[in-house]
Amino acid sequence: MDVQEYMGYDATGLAELVANKQVTAAELLELARKRAAEVNPRLNAIVIETTKEADAQAADADLSGPFAGVPFLIKDLMQEYKGYPTTCGSRSLKNFVADENALVTDRFLGAGLVIFGKTATPELGAKGITESELWGPCHNPWDLDRTPGGSSGGSGSAVAAGIVPAAGANDGGGSIRIPAGCNGLIGLKPSRGLAPYGPQTNEPMFGMAVQGVVSRTVRDSAGLFDSIIGRLPLGDYDGALPAGPFAELIKSKPGKLKIGYSAKSAITDTPDPEAVKALESTAQLLTELGHDVEEIDPPYDDKALAETFLTIWFAQCAAQVAMIKEETGAKNADFEADTLAMAELGRANGIVEAAKALAKTTEFTHAVSKFYDDYDYFLTPTLGRKPVKIGELDTAPALQKGARFVHAARGGKLLFKSGVLDTMIEDNLGWVPYTQMANLTGRPAINVPVYWTDDGMPLGVQFNGALGSDGALLQLAAQLEEARPWAQRFPAPVK
Repeated sequence: MDVQEYMGYDATGLAELVANKQVTAAELLELARKRAAEVNPRLNAIVIETTKEADAQAADADLSGPFAGVPFLIKDLMQEYKGYPTTCGSRSLKNFVADENALVTDRFLGAGLVIFGKTATPELGAKGITESELWGPCHNPWDLDRTPGGSSGGSGSAVAAGIVPAAGANDGGGSIRIPAGCNGLIGLKPSRGLAPYGPQTNEPMFGMAVQGVVSRTVRDSAGLFDSIIGRLPLGDYDGALPAGPFAELIKSKPGKLKIGYSAKSAITDTPDPEAVKALESTAQLLTELGHDVEEIDPPYDDKALAETFLTIWFAQCAAQVAMIKEETGAKNADFEADTLAMAELGRANGIVEAAKALAKTTEFTHAVSKFYDDYDYFLTPTLGRKPVKIGELDTAPALQKGARFVHAARGGKLLFKSGVLDTMIEDNLGWVPYTQMANLTGRPAINVPVYWTDDGMPLGVQFNGALGSDGALLQLAAQLEEARPWAQRFPAPVK
């Protein structure tokens, strides 16, 4: 097998080859590393290598699991690997070495996946782009001048480029779906309580952040989620598990569905025509497949939702920065200026506003719950426009200097009076205004890569479902995959 042949298989297919002794795990690992050597210098998707452990896994004659022998990458954020750094894209954590695996990492390893590296993420996963000062920018293989999204941007870039067929990811505000949308991949954000977390922390971001994967095929996402979901031995509660394996459910087609769709957004008054075309093209395909599809108004106020989301986001950022300083002795200089600005906004806003924002999520949860009384899914673009250019969202040096001063002077109230919150909503959520609802309400949502622009960029669409509809979302995605295949599309810049 050569690299091009390796790239033609998904994880399920590679596992079958290993099981049938047509190829060894060691041979697959060598091919994955060879592909990484070819393209990672241009992508900067893999930032940490786990060489010794990967070699040992690949040489283990007793390696078992549904994905035994398949090369894999995990994200350098909330997917700790014992003995290796978990930097979270931050200089403040560059010397932090995990003393135990994250539960999701253990489950990836239990599935037989051969983990040979960790992928790039923005500092503390706090942006929809992946351009940390610690590791440098990660690039989109479809257009090296553009972002692969964030915060699971390194994983999205690596999978799209064919280094691995799937990779670990997680999602606190779109961080699985945004990279999937930017890179032409499947990306499911699961229902709250389904995927594992810890044991390093309790539920991240008050339950808004969840673990998962990005992959090229629906069957890989289904099988990988089957491998990682399950009871949480150290969890706060027991989530309701699916009645059966996702991998079996996707083999049958969904019945006739009622789907409402909209590209409207109070954050983005005029969505990019390409995003609208992606949505309308998908609506037409769904109609051709026999589903009942209609254009509707969004069932929630997304401007109010964005403000609520960012209030919570800033609060957890303030706590995270404070805890890192306490645990590691890190100083302000060890954090990026944008991170300090977010942390100061969270600190200055105070516990009362954070608590009110958390309480307000109930309004959005009730609104979408009522929506699902009448519809099976809510369909939107995943991205408001094509992936932004690398550096496009950089904060000007003078503003960075000001952010550091305001943080040091604890002047967050001035930031609020300056209108910076509206600016951050427009700049950072303006191109991705559709993904935060699923996190705030705990509902599942999936990016499906059914559309490419005329100049060859993927632009995914997002289906939002009711609580517990994870398998049904994958089932619908499998129907779309059959109707409009995408798995063998690879980006020209890194072929």
